[in-house]
Order: sequence, then C-alpha cells, then structure tokens
Amino acid sequence: MTANDVAIDPGHFRSVLGHYPTGVCIITARSPANELFGLVVGSFTSVSLTPALIGFFPDQRSTSWPKIRACGGFCVNVIGSHQLDLCRQFAKPGDSKFEGISHRASPGGHPILDGCLAWIDCALHDEAAAGDHSLVLGRVNRLEVERGEQPLLFFRGDYGAFQALEAQAIAANG
Repeated sequence: MTANDVAIDPGHFRSVLGHYPTGVCIITARSPANELFGLVVGSFTSVSLTPALIGFFPDQRSTSWPKIRACGGFCVNVIGSHQLDLCRQFAKPGDSKFEGISHRASPGGHPILDGCLAWIDCALHDEAAAGDHSLVLGRVNRLEVERGEQPLLFFRGDYGAFQALEAQAIAANG
C-alpha cells in the first residue's frame, strides 16, 4: 500500500457499487471432451467495436472460470427476468449446473441456453489480473438476439427487471 492508497471496507464498497444496476449473463463453454461448464457474471460489458470485443470479470476464486478458460472460447448468454431459477442454478458450486437445462450449440460449439435473450460466441482474446478478479476479453465471432423480453438485472443485492420511465408514468396515472 502506498501513501496515496486508502483502505476501503469491502462491505461498504459492495454496498455503494450495488446502487449501480448490472445485467446478468451466464458464460458457457464445451470442452473438447464434451464437458459443459457455466459461470454467472454480473460484470459483462462491450469493450470495442473494431475489433468486436466484450469483457467480464470472474472472481479469482472461481472454480468454473479455469475450466472455461481451458476451452479457449465461450458463449455469453444474456438471460431474461424469466430466468431467475436458471441464474440460481448456475451460481451454485459444483458440476451439475446443466442438469435439466435445455441448450443447443453455438457456432463455436458452446452452449446457448434455451430462453436466453441474446448470445455472443467468443474466442478467448486476453486475460489480465485485476485485484481479486480477472479481466477477461473475448473476441466476438458471432452474436444474435433470440428474444425481445426484459433482461434479468441485479441491483442493491436483489434481482429484478427493467421498467421504462414512460411505462412507470402510464401505470401511475392509471
């Protein structure tokens, strides 16, 4: 720690940053041995248009991320507000994340989860340490919108859905 560094309480940091809503994605991959892996992230973002790059931040303690990394590519599944149970299933530790989950293969061979709003098929482009997380960059190979429904959002420690301000005004004026 340098003289300019300030010790920030991790609980307070999480509480303050929790006021910024994030979307929820499930990163999936299929190994050459046909093993399926999945990881929930709330830190997904677009990074670059040219080349097309996306990024997300898995925890350094994740046991799923090293397995996905070893696959050399992955599919980002943007999940909808109707998929909270799916989110919870993939957030659990263990190897039974795909149990009972319908999916099909992306062009890169990675799982596209049925019912997802959109998918982004990527090759692993780069990874860098970022404190207790990693910054992962994926080079986008293919992407599509599947459904035009509401995304699952995470805000102040809870899950919810987006409601446009105009829709709120109409509902309030009844």
